[in-house]
Amino acid sequence: MPYVSIRVAGTLTRTQKKNIARGVTDVIVRETGKPEDSVLIFIDENQAENIAKGGELIDGKS
Repeated sequence: MPYVSIRVAGTLTRTQKKNIARGVTDVIVRETGKPEDSVLIFIDENQAENIAKGGELIDGKS
């Protein structure tokens, strides 16, 4: 069973999540030949203050 984990900084709308789920599922099915209902997608939304890049938080606050 293929599974995909997607992590984003901030939040997505329900429509964005649905579109991402559809697109990712289509690619997995096309490339692996696995049945559509076997694809699991996890979308994790993270606050920017909990993510750092280059030693700095990406939320832009001091």
